[in-house]
Amino acid sequence: MDTQNENREMLSPYVSVDCVLLGINDDKLTVLLAERKSEEGELIGYKIPGSLIYENEDLDDAAYRILNDSTGLKRVQLKQFRCFGSPARTSNRLDVMWLEATSKVKIGRLITVAYLALCKNSRKTCPADKSDSIRWCPIDELPRLPFDHKEIIEAAIQEIRNWVEKEPAIIFDYMPMKFTAFQLRRTYEVIYNREMDVRNFHKKMNSLDYVVPTEDMQDGVAHRAARYYRFDKVKYNQQRSKFNKI
Repeated sequence: MDTQNENREMLSPYVSVDCVLLGINDDKLTVLLAERKSEEGELIGYKIPGSLIYENEDLDDAAYRILNDSTGLKRVQLKQFRCFGSPARTSNRLDVMWLEATSKVKIGRLITVAYLALCKNSRKTCPADKSDSIRWCPIDELPRLPFDHKEIIEAAIQEIRNWVEKEPAIIFDYMPMKFTAFQLRRTYEVIYNREMDVRNFHKKMNSLDYVVPTEDMQDGVAHRAARYYRFDKVKYNQQRSKFNKI
């Protein structure tokens, strides 16, 4: 029994999990980073929330445990999207020494399984007890990151774009219940990092049965009030169902 408990608490020196949370803040695509501290507790930089897994731990369980331990977040739907296993991941000896010192494990060739989520990154997203140890960082202002975390973030951005192409509902999970055409277009522009023609975007949006105009208009704005739209999930599922039968 004692041996089983020890195995359950034994960290693997070969496998880790990293969690990439992307969001939009101040019209910028951002990523959630966690503080990286020395063995003595001093701040030495930032990293993607991640850690070694336990030997007898399921990968999905590890991802949610690590995310909660690093950020305090629980209600985030993570999806596994890629493994990173280049031998060069551990080429920086300082990174390896830091991980060995903080984990008390001698690191071998380290393969990481990356998880991804598109997350609303309002201030309420960060739990009070973790708000000082995590930060939303614009993608174009990343600090120096350990291992291949920058490469993982770049891969995650491309993966989110692929997801949106295949399953546009992901965008609407991120949008508020009521949104303007401008808000929807800006969300697409930020994710794809390019401007979109306003007229063509409106034409395409209006062709989608599941983007439904409401009777509500913006209130208290200096410019011409814009109409609010809503996402109709029933119509979306019906349309997708018809498409899959073709």
